[in-house]
Amino acid sequence: MSYPQQLTPERKLAEAKKQLGIPHIVVICGSTRFMAEMAQADFRETIAGRVVVKPGFDMKSPHGLSTGPAGAEAEADAQSQSLKVRLGELHRAKIRLADEVLIVGDYIGDSTRAEIAYARSLGKPVRFTHPEVAPDA
Repeated sequence: MSYPQQLTPERKLAEAKKQLGIPHIVVICGSTRFMAEMAQADFRETIAGRVVVKPGFDMKSPHGLSTGPAGAEAEADAQSQSLKVRLGELHRAKIRLADEVLIVGDYIGDSTRAEIAYARSLGKPVRFTHPEVAPDA
């Protein structure tokens, strides 16, 4: 006697994307020092007919999200750390949403290495613009 298989949330998402006719989704990951290269990769992937998600902005560049006078540095640092945590969670959600991960740049730091490990733990294919820097190369 066979029992019906319970669909995992991941399988439900894949089925919903298929039913809705949503194209292949690629999430761009990598060091934010490669924001210009990420924009170029976004262009190439979009022209190829893929939906692209990527980091929204670079925390290291001026972004105008500071609140308060310069004397409130400790508060600003705490807010920045909180924002960094929230953006990390958001980026992991982008990885879960995507069908594939594209690592941009010729350098892989700890954060990108963690994103690669996370994507692979979910069974997501990972591509590299510079395959020679892949952790398993």
